[in-house]
Amino acid sequence: MKIVRVRDGDGRVVWGVDHGEGRVTAIDGDLFGNWCDTGSVVSVTERLCPIQPVDIFCIGLNYRRHAEESGQPIPEYPVVFMKNTGSVQHPGQPIVLPRRLRSDAVDYECELAVVIGKPCRNATRANALDYVLGYTCANDVSARDWQLQRGGSQWCRGKTFATFCPLGPCLVTTDEIPDPSRLAIRTVLNDQLMQDGHTSDMIFDVPALIEFLSGSTWLMPGTVILTGTPQGVGAARRPPRYLQPGDVVHIEIEGIGTLTNPVIEEL
Repeated sequence: MKIVRVRDGDGRVVWGVDHGEGRVTAIDGDLFGNWCDTGSVVSVTERLCPIQPVDIFCIGLNYRRHAEESGQPIPEYPVVFMKNTGSVQHPGQPIVLPRRLRSDAVDYECELAVVIGKPCRNATRANALDYVLGYTCANDVSARDWQLQRGGSQWCRGKTFATFCPLGPCLVTTDEIPDPSRLAIRTVLNDQLMQDGHTSDMIFDVPALIEFLSGSTWLMPGTVILTGTPQGVGAARRPPRYLQPGDVVHIEIEGIGTLTNPVIEEL
């Protein structure tokens, strides 16, 4: 099932089931509890990010070929950092290049995002996927200069500018994606294919990440986990290819859809 969050003709934000060809029907109830598809058609005026995260955990260097292109060793444990929830952006809305804290090295990163659906602590590999509500596309937008040179050895500053976490276009429930390790994932920048990977290249797969992140730690409903990016990022190209005003970034994941965002400068 494909779940969306939209603004209707009366300006209300509602959850809905996307049936394709523009038809959305309203959901009644709690998405993290009991809910149902009412069958009532929603007049959609705007598509929003499918989830408002309570926390955003991110994993670095989690694809073997990306670690190789970055010149980094394969990590022994998942490389964890976080974005703040103010970095979330809606489908179709712009990625804004920072100018107050200026960056001229803003990069794209296609990522599979996992949404936790119920309280999770000390999950095991065997039961980890039982805690997942669904999956969506993410773009882990990254200011490489602030990430690597100006961030005090931490990645958060370069990863958490406003609009640096586009999510969408929908949340696909686990019945449609029983194995998240079998998905093609790509970035198309304007009309050029930049990243062309597969989630089978993950060093730590989704069950391993949930097991690790939930160890002695609560992952609450609405937690989003960005699971890493495949090879082909702009920083690894020669010369580097960073985002410019007027660009359009498309994140494509098999079974989920395409997340599209234009790029503008901060005013």
